[in-house]
Amino acid sequence: MKSFGRYIARHLAAFAVFVIVLLLINTVSFGWTFHNVITKDYGETSPSNMLEDIAAASNFDGISEEARQKLQSNHIWAMFLDSEGQCAWSVDLPENIPDIYSVQDVAVFSRGYLKDYPVFVWNAEEGLLVLGYPKDSYTKLISNYFSIRAIQALPLYFMGMLAIDLLLLFLAYYLSKRKIIRNTEPIVASIETLADGKPVSLAVRGELSEVANSVNKSSLILSRQNEARANWISGVSHDIRTPLSMIMGYAGRLADSTVADNSIKEQAEIILKQSIKIKELVQDLNLVSQLEYEMQPLHKEPVRLSKLLRSYVAEIFNTGVSDSYSIELEITPTAETATIDCAPRLISRAVSNLVQNSLKHNPQGCNVKLSLDCSGTSLILTIADNGIGLSAEKLQELDKKPHYMNSTDERLDVRHGLGLLLVRQIVEAHKGTMQIKSAANQGMTTTLIFPK
Repeated sequence: MKSFGRYIARHLAAFAVFVIVLLLINTVSFGWTFHNVITKDYGETSPSNMLEDIAAASNFDGISEEARQKLQSNHIWAMFLDSEGQCAWSVDLPENIPDIYSVQDVAVFSRGYLKDYPVFVWNAEEGLLVLGYPKDSYTKLISNYFSIRAIQALPLYFMGMLAIDLLLLFLAYYLSKRKIIRNTEPIVASIETLADGKPVSLAVRGELSEVANSVNKSSLILSRQNEARANWISGVSHDIRTPLSMIMGYAGRLADSTVADNSIKEQAEIILKQSIKIKELVQDLNLVSQLEYEMQPLHKEPVRLSKLLRSYVAEIFNTGVSDSYSIELEITPTAETATIDCAPRLISRAVSNLVQNSLKHNPQGCNVKLSLDCSGTSLILTIADNGIGLSAEKLQELDKKPHYMNSTDERLDVRHGLGLLLVRQIVEAHKGTMQIKSAANQGMTTTLIFPK
């Protein structure tokens, strides 16, 4: 898995480099954006520079034409106050600006605004030079001044850059995620397939080729183990069949013998019944193994489930059922003629397992109801009983896909799980689903849903 770690580390490193480059771009963009603002607002036309230039080009008697034009081109008005506070001369003085000021008036506006105009003063030998800038140009805080244009641009700049950064980060995340998913999706799908016990074969090149090779190696080992397990189960089933047939034969002879006493006949009957259970268990075990490892070919054909269910129920009644049990069959009109492609022998086996499960685990008797309904593109087969049901713990155990190798009960005649596992395997082999609902002393309902 080192290659997978390197793969992730490489993507993280690429993302980190992208973030660093983005920060550099932000810095350059910030400098470029505010270069003109700073140059204009704090450059040649800034209040400090303009005061110095205009003071050099003016005196008590007036101002040079070049300085006048410079003020007018930058929309700046000016006036020169003498020591008595009277205006000696002015340039583009607004109408609402007075031309006579007291000492208090000068002290107030020299530190802030005059009629909402930000003003800046220069103490000359013959008086006081006053420059007034447009109302929306500068904001003054005590003795400092700041460009309103720059202040207004700052939040817009940061909001714009934040939006662009978030968009670029999202695009980088999205593209990186797509690439990672595209490269890892076949591997993840293969691992999920392996988890279901099925073999896989990956052909992945590049950085994840080592991971793909590991998955292929695991698949090969799993396939060999499954094949060995299936062959072992098949071999054991075959080897048991012959001695079991002999045991059943001799037990049957003893049970029917006219010379044996009753106790021997009873014991022979017990041996025969238990041998039959072993035979059924071996058959189920072999069939489950074949279905689980896909060694059982499905000979599918169009089948009317309504006809199959009627035949099965009739067979049960012909073989005889105790009076403590009742069996009902209900088929809706829409399901009467509905067909599915299936292996009829396996479907019959699944139905039989569910019905026999209800009969075996309810020795006091119960009512078993088989229902067939059609809904959209599905056929819904339900087998329900009103018997003792299952506890929540047992139901949870069954929902975890019970396995015949995991039984904790050593008594063969009460060994649970294999019959239901076989039903589940048959249903899944037909692309269907199986649902079990039950509660203690409230019966058990098993629903099989098949695509039409």
